[in-house]
Amino acid sequence: MQLLTFSTLFPNSERPGHGIFVETRLRHLVASSKVTARVVAPVPWFPFTHERFGAYAGFAKVPERETRFGLPVEHPRYFLPPKVGMHIAPDMLAHAAKPCIARMIDEGYDFNVIDAHYFYPDGVAATKLGKYFNKPVVITARGSDITLLPQFTRPRKKILQAASDASGIITVCNALKDELMRLGVPAQKIVSLRNGVDLNLFQPIERDVARQALGLTQFTLLTVGHLVPVKGHELILRALVLLPEMRLLIAGDGMLRHTLERMAIELKIADRVQFLGALKQDKLRTYYGAADAMVLASEREGWANVLLEAMACGTPVVASKVWGTPEVVAAPEAGVLMSERTPEALAQAVRLLQDQYPDRAATRRYAENFSWEATTDGQLTLFNGIVHR
Repeated sequence: MQLLTFSTLFPNSERPGHGIFVETRLRHLVASSKVTARVVAPVPWFPFTHERFGAYAGFAKVPERETRFGLPVEHPRYFLPPKVGMHIAPDMLAHAAKPCIARMIDEGYDFNVIDAHYFYPDGVAATKLGKYFNKPVVITARGSDITLLPQFTRPRKKILQAASDASGIITVCNALKDELMRLGVPAQKIVSLRNGVDLNLFQPIERDVARQALGLTQFTLLTVGHLVPVKGHELILRALVLLPEMRLLIAGDGMLRHTLERMAIELKIADRVQFLGALKQDKLRTYYGAADAMVLASEREGWANVLLEAMACGTPVVASKVWGTPEVVAAPEAGVLMSERTPEALAQAVRLLQDQYPDRAATRRYAENFSWEATTDGQLTLFNGIVHR
């Protein structure tokens, strides 16, 4: 079977961690040897590469095409003007991708299915492309595309139309499936296929050696994610005030970094907080293994891969009880869910985990239940069924 994976959420040479969960799932699917794939991952058009333009300059530096882990990836440019860009993004994405996809077909890659990720604008654009090229489309819902965007009238209308036009829908957790059904999408059209974890990459390390190398002597909390409001880093900093003997490591970068650094100073905890910046996955594994607990205080999460990554390294988690997270943290050896999203509840959950700390080997065994094989099998069943129909 030949797939065309379509999403703006896909890594590139300038942003290797962007949408890595889409790439990881695809790599495991291709590794089954039952599928070949090419990727169309559009990026916003921007004319200047000078660093003073920040993230926009990064878009300009992304190559037109590249190969990642043997997967050919195309990066057509689409127009995304400020303020109104989100409303016209589906049309701009489809317009930019058409020539690229037409060239693929002309060159002999006449794919069977469009495998789209994130409902808006990507999934909406994918259904337009599916109609144009007469190809079935499968859309994967991943989080805020279902938990947030349908609150807005125009995106909601387009999301529901895309759901109707799609030949199949995947959700990364049961909670997102339930929400799609609540929005009116038929249950028989949706299959829930949770993300897995790379158990070979993320595994226990020589913990004492790592802690000594990193200078960790206190009970150490680690949080991993983009420094953006939805991730709740400010809540974790306030909770750290209530945990005076503990230390916090923050892995990630983003728009709130300077704000969070100032906040740590104002709360008089800066000497116990370390900003690590964005880390590659092999480096991240060391921090997962060295930490005592992984903390995630997000306001919204479809399926938080970082939780499973920590568990696979033997480190239990403390997390907010939102959307798919209770499906990830579903046993004492996995960790503790916060009773509510407050600094006090977070500190209380950390204390509970500390007092009833699980065996780290048991935490690893729990993570081993989340390999990629079941997800790959589910995709193959869905794609094959659609192609045969």
